Amino acid sequence: MLGPAELGGLLADLGADVVKVERPGSGDDTRHWGPPYLKDEAGRDTDVAAYFLCTNRNKRSVAIDIATPEGQALVRRLAEKADVLLENFKVGGLAQYGLDFASLERVNPRLVYCSITGFGQTGPYAPRAGYDFLIQGMGGLMSVTGRADGEEGAGPQKVGVALTDIMTGLYATIAVQAALAERQRSGLGQHIDMALLDVQVACLANQASNHLAGHMLPKRMGNAHPSIVPYQDFPTADGDMIIAVGNDSQFAKLCGVAGHEEWASDARFATNAARVANRGVLIPLMRQTTVMRTTREWVEAFEAAGVPCGPINRLDEVFADPQVIARGLRIEMPHPQAGIVPLVANPIRLSATPVAYRHAPPALGQHTGEVLAQWLDS
Repeated sequence: MLGPAELGGLLADLGADVVKVERPGSGDDTRHWGPPYLKDEAGRDTDVAAYFLCTNRNKRSVAIDIATPEGQALVRRLAEKADVLLENFKVGGLAQYGLDFASLERVNPRLVYCSITGFGQTGPYAPRAGYDFLIQGMGGLMSVTGRADGEEGAGPQKVGVALTDIMTGLYATIAVQAALAERQRSGLGQHIDMALLDVQVACLANQASNHLAGHMLPKRMGNAHPSIVPYQDFPTADGDMIIAVGNDSQFAKLCGVAGHEEWASDARFATNAARVANRGVLIPLMRQTTVMRTTREWVEAFEAAGVPCGPINRLDEVFADPQVIARGLRIEMPHPQAGIVPLVANPIRLSATPVAYRHAPPALGQHTGEVLAQWLDS
């Protein structure tokens, strides 16, 4: 693997032997994206960036300088034995080293070769570098994310995590598995061309459909939904909560809990279409009511009535949540520098072949000798 961490990490969790090829001396850029850093047992910072930890467990690190003929020869020999090669160099960036798909296909016709770039292998933007933040803007996500025009703090806003990178890794994982399934039939590998921009546009989902089919231009609406009301955040006596009403029956139940049964029979609010048309009337009325109780009180009352709702948790509250604890979403693995490294569990639950956590995120070049001996001497 020469790049895309999200894809490699998911395949590694699912049992693949993922070999991370890194630059000697510096390695993956994310190794240096700190602070914060992993702390050792005495509470002191190590040189391992927390950013690096999130996508690199279950991988083995090999330090190879692909700018040298010797390094290129080693990678070609590894590719001869590999099922999949993942890379995120600029378009054409590996051809100078003889490590592009056309070159490696000749030494291993069964190789599935997945390239992840900002804009894909074709088109006028193909030579450009692409980063998640840029793509969130260019791909339309930021145009529908953030407070509405006219509100305090209005303006386009990126999502708080590198969502486009993550979604591209998920799509690429599906593509790799499809290519491996096809290889079972044909005996041949193929080239997979994944672009961050393509994925971001595909993931505009209902917003893209609203524009293409409805001839409308979606706008930023803060936490509100363009097609469902009430489906947003509401203030409480001690914070905020989310109410996500998906049908008229749930709305009627909400009205009963809130002590405003008359809303359910009001022609302005009785149906979702009416509530969407009259959200400017309904939402202020609801906000005047929700501030009268605490978040916990509302959540308990709405849950008992079958009204979808929940708190807006900070990350410390997320990992203290009883459901998150019950599902084991925080795991710990032995780590040579820190003793223990806390990580987020893989969300995939397989009954027969569960995810296994075999290796902590590796030190740079930790497995070079081991991998070369195993792969090249076999």
